Amino acid sequence: MENVRKQSRFVLAAASLFCASVISVGLLGACEKSVPTASDSNADMVIENIMTRTSIRAFTDQPVDTATVEKILRAGMAAPTAVNKQPWAFVVVNDRQQMERLRQVHPYAQMLKTAQLAIIVCGDMERALSGFAQAYWIQDASAATENILLAAHGLGLGAVWCGVYPNPDVLPKVKEVLGLPSNVIPLNIIPLGYPAESPAPKDKWKPENIHYNQW
Repeated sequence: MENVRKQSRFVLAAASLFCASVISVGLLGACEKSVPTASDSNADMVIENIMTRTSIRAFTDQPVDTATVEKILRAGMAAPTAVNKQPWAFVVVNDRQQMERLRQVHPYAQMLKTAQLAIIVCGDMERALSGFAQAYWIQDASAATENILLAAHGLGLGAVWCGVYPNPDVLPKVKEVLGLPSNVIPLNIIPLGYPAESPAPKDKWKPENIHYNQW
């Protein structure tokens, strides 16, 4: 009888140890799954989005919904600005006739013919800094433009940067088409839409362009 009791205690102990091991392995597995690895890192996706973005000049007829446009504009307004002045303004053009007017006055924005919409990134001089620092609006609006391009790419859209400022032939015509007040300067036109082409991104890495500490 004593042997039976000993065997029973041994079986119970072994079973308890087995259960504890299973629970430990399960918890460990759960912990491992909850901790992101390098391959899951958002940083990798950010770098990938930057490195694979390229200019798109042909678009499908698939419409771009309002919510997606707002996401892109929010990304644009998340850009840094000098003294946080945010001297930018954005004109969204999705009327086909208005897009055609822009195409007629900008010889290098012919892709507007197939784009679903365009975002014109502008600088508002009434919100810009004064004196020589007023020119910082160009950097601010350019940072917003790059955010827009990257956000569009990340959302599966295509876009291209068509410069307006400081072209003396194009700038006043774009202002006229959009009815911009005198204090608002259009920096560029960004045609947007779902890509109808897939050009390979250009490899622009050139170590010879890098200098440390001095030239």
